[in-house]
Amino acid sequence: MAATGAMLIAYLKHICGMFSIASFRIKKAMAINMQQNVNEEKMVIIYKRIICAIDIHRKATEFSQVFIKNFEGSFFCLIGAGMVCLTSTLVQIISHNSIEQFVLSLMCISILYVYMFLSNYIAQDITDHNEYVFATIYNVEWYVAPLHIQKMMLFLLQNGTKAFHLILGGIFIASMESAATLMSTSISYFTILYSTSTK
Repeated sequence: MAATGAMLIAYLKHICGMFSIASFRIKKAMAINMQQNVNEEKMVIIYKRIICAIDIHRKATEFSQVFIKNFEGSFFCLIGAGMVCLTSTLVQIISHNSIEQFVLSLMCISILYVYMFLSNYIAQDITDHNEYVFATIYNVEWYVAPLHIQKMMLFLLQNGTKAFHLILGGIFIASMESAATLMSTSISYFTILYSTSTK
């Protein structure tokens, strides 16, 4: 579980890096535009840098979608198994009489919660990096660029209005809000199971 999680985190951090490179290239391209004498040669450089940034952003989004699509069934099973393990372990904590079993169950719950938190945190990080690309486009002074570069930047800004999320298992949007929802759901299932078992 730790090795698979570490590999997934490495791939997802690579996607974050691709988004950061795209925003850096947009900043550098528009920095050339801020110079006083922008000739035809500098315009070509600006175009190439913006096109390169757009291409990197497109590859990052495609890579993340392909990555999630390939593991869709595994993520669905992992979410379901994690919820069952959390709920059953919470029920076991109440029914244990020995300290050793209590500590073992507590460690298991802690590991599952950390795993759930880290996976959702990395997915939230990807969403934040994608939004940072479009925040960079908003923040550079694209409106003082020549008209044809302004049109290109407006297309990029329009593309930024679409929400980008990683959807795990085909049903679950990975984010910090979803991690909190999963944790509260596991506790809700626990209270239902505990209340029915005591009757």
